[in-house]
Amino acid sequence: MVVVHCQQFDMRFLANRKLWLLAVVVLVPISIVALRTTPASPLSGLPPVIVWAWERPEKLDFINTERVGVAFLAKTLRLNGDRVFNRPRLQPLEVPPGTKLIAVVRIESDHPTFSDNQLRQAVTQITDLSALPNISAVQIDFDATVSQRGFYTDLLNRVRRQLPSSTALSITALASWCSGDHWLSDLPIDEAVPMLFRMGVDQKHFQSTPHFEPAICANSTGVALDEPIAAPAVDRIYIFNPNPWSRESLNRALETYKR
Repeated sequence: MVVVHCQQFDMRFLANRKLWLLAVVVLVPISIVALRTTPASPLSGLPPVIVWAWERPEKLDFINTERVGVAFLAKTLRLNGDRVFNRPRLQPLEVPPGTKLIAVVRIESDHPTFSDNQLRQAVTQITDLSALPNISAVQIDFDATVSQRGFYTDLLNRVRRQLPSSTALSITALASWCSGDHWLSDLPIDEAVPMLFRMGVDQKHFQSTPHFEPAICANSTGVALDEPIAAPAVDRIYIFNPNPWSRESLNRALETYKR
């Protein structure tokens, strides 16, 4: 009986040992996967409201930095011939300490060659902005035509490679780019901001169709204080004011867009 008892013990031990080994084989990889965390997007730390500060004196020292960030025009690049002309911001900008800032680059084209030399110059001018204090993102504002998309794609790929991984890459987007035109899908950007103002005859159509594709267009929207629309259901809203910002105009914007 003792022998039989020992044999049964051995069989149970072996069975339990096999189950234990199986559990290790199955559960350890699951545990490893669970411990891997997806890196947070550089945009995740931005407030839900971003105000654009264009080329004029802006005194925004009254903002609540947890609710409001500032995207300021940092420079304008004009692509002319084979050259890149840089016009830096010349107007003062006042913001409180801790403000999340987005450096905006406006690109204008004037019979450019779109040569590799011009591409390199533009990339350098854009990526240099990441060295400014408190910059969370760089945003490019370029109304590229269909024939200019190849150059723009190359520009964005090179900019993304040279920007720090902690700096987000954002672009403004014509509303038509986010409505059935999927050329943005493969771009190395963190967001495309569909602009729902100054659209002329297309204004009513796009404002009544707030759902945009591809997905890169779905998390943020650009609106204007002087062209109020129904508040889009997005994570982040960019607001343009044709006049200098004040405490009153910002409060009006926050109320208009339910932020």
